[in-house]
Amino acid sequence: MSNLKILVGCKRVIDYAVKVRVNSAKSAVETANVKHSLNPFDEIAVEEALRLREKLGNNVVKEIIALTCGPPKSQEQLRTALAMGVDRAIHVEVGKNDSETTNTLQPLAVAKLFKAIIEKEQANLIILGKQAIDDDANQTGQMLAGLLNWPQATFASKMEINGDKLTVTREIDGGLETISSKLPAIVTSDLRLNEPRFVTLPNIMKAKKKPLEKFTPEQLKVDVTPRLENISVTDPPVRKGGTKVDSVDDLISKLKSAGALE
Repeated sequence: MSNLKILVGCKRVIDYAVKVRVNSAKSAVETANVKHSLNPFDEIAVEEALRLREKLGNNVVKEIIALTCGPPKSQEQLRTALAMGVDRAIHVEVGKNDSETTNTLQPLAVAKLFKAIIEKEQANLIILGKQAIDDDANQTGQMLAGLLNWPQATFASKMEINGDKLTVTREIDGGLETISSKLPAIVTSDLRLNEPRFVTLPNIMKAKKKPLEKFTPEQLKVDVTPRLENISVTDPPVRKGGTKVDSVDDLISKLKSAGALE
């Protein structure tokens, strides 16, 4: 395919190094005054799009677009993608802050928003992170493929493009599986697909001048009303301390008394 337009997803999530806390209302995790960053799997997706262009050339990969759905601050993550080398960005604004977005946006709504933008932009290769590290849903890529009726290759650890043929090596429980399909297609990136590049200060400055377009769900005619309701969010139970035993017989006795060997 000589006219490849790649769209990559860029979700704003709580930074992986932050210790997550449940809010006082027990309705969600605390997002106020918490460091956020680009979802690591999405960062891998951005890197893979850039590597495809470097390998195939500008004559094949015409454009790389970063897309996010979220509050106004999500533009920070789009600027990160732009600084890495993405050509332009699109922001679908949902919610006024991180908490509001978390309570509103669910995978199906995100997939519908992506579908609307893909059809508008006529993108023919979509690369998403296999999951976001905040909800670990691992649903958006698969739902998007279903809505578009496109082939999908999930958990990609290697991908190649030859003409209009896409070949992906994906990680499965039993090892590795290699599949191929024709473009257009949806790919979700796994951890071992690549290692994202370091963003330099000059590129961060250049990213500020790159185009960033904004939409709302209403403009895209997409209903983002939540289909599911969170009843409550609680911390996992505190792990109880272990005890030492003097013999195997004592261990078996304790396991029996705890009901572990029934």
